[in-house]
Amino acid sequence: MAETRKFPHHLIREIFEQPDALRRTIAPRVSQAEGRVRLDEIHISREELRALRRINIVASGTSRHAGMTGQYMLQELAGVPVDVDYASEFEYRNPMIGRGELSIFITQSGETADTTASQREARQKGSRTIAISNVEGSTIAREADGFIYTDAGPEISIASTKAFTAQMACLFLFALYLGEIKEKVPKALAQHYIRELLALPEKTETILAASDKVEKLAELYYRVDDFMFLGRAIHYPIAMDGALKLKEVSYIHAEGYPTGEAKHGPNAMIDFRLPLVLIATCDRNNNDAGSVARYQQSVSNMEGFKKQGATLIALATEGDTIVPKIANHTIFIPAVPELLSPILEIVPLQLFAYYVAAKRGLDVDHPRNLVKAVTLE
Repeated sequence: MAETRKFPHHLIREIFEQPDALRRTIAPRVSQAEGRVRLDEIHISREELRALRRINIVASGTSRHAGMTGQYMLQELAGVPVDVDYASEFEYRNPMIGRGELSIFITQSGETADTTASQREARQKGSRTIAISNVEGSTIAREADGFIYTDAGPEISIASTKAFTAQMACLFLFALYLGEIKEKVPKALAQHYIRELLALPEKTETILAASDKVEKLAELYYRVDDFMFLGRAIHYPIAMDGALKLKEVSYIHAEGYPTGEAKHGPNAMIDFRLPLVLIATCDRNNNDAGSVARYQQSVSNMEGFKKQGATLIALATEGDTIVPKIANHTIFIPAVPELLSPILEIVPLQLFAYYVAAKRGLDVDHPRNLVKAVTLE
């Protein structure tokens, strides 16, 4: 899709390059027939991985949001407790890590100062390390025990988009890989997930094909000065990144919160002047009772916000007839297993941030005060 269009900015081009970035990142590493994930660059024995007792994920900015989705993926598929840290705070909390643990470090550039320093500390304490980066031969990959490269291609715009979705795909691949090693994921389930992984690029294209609807939404709201993004469980990191994207490129104040936490303070801010972007997707196709319960709670929250006079912009699963009756605007996402839903959910939020910033006449590729790789702590 990206090759057949002309784009005014790198950011929007890179958003449209995500289907191909996902294809390159996923397809070479999976075998649907075998129900297996191949990660040859991880130079840690299966025996050592099988014995892991904890995983630490360390990153900054958007990469940390990818790590937060990875926490849900790894705990669900591999049954290992996972902690997620800000790279800039990692060394200051005297992390109690060591042998028998794995630390995963995520950085688009592979040169982020806080993240590379955190990896060195983890190695000194005896933890095994894996790096996820978009740059081959980067510092963090060279110094790790293993690495997974996101094959997203060059990302020029400062705000990360295609590297982010590729990072989440890599984390899911590793979660499935580890789940198979730990005998937590039966072959039939692995085959199902691999089939869904391979379908992600086409589903991403479906969302991008409706980008004009998101652009019309941006036309309605680009003059607004405050937004709140809400999501529950694995959708919460996407709410955070949706808010971050809007802040980065449009300079609009936006906050990402867990949906349930709105009652613990932020509720006081909610009225007709504060648009709420709420993620209310649901995985009904896989008999996921947990996803349905979370969805029902989100619908209940939406009804409460509506009574407070809030303007609601909702992300819902295709075929949903309940959310559109409550929300002022609904963006539909193709059905997908809940653990993979973040990869699709972020795409319309990236589009929204881009179109809002472009309509405000801003330099979307080079936001003020920001750089692509933060190489100073």
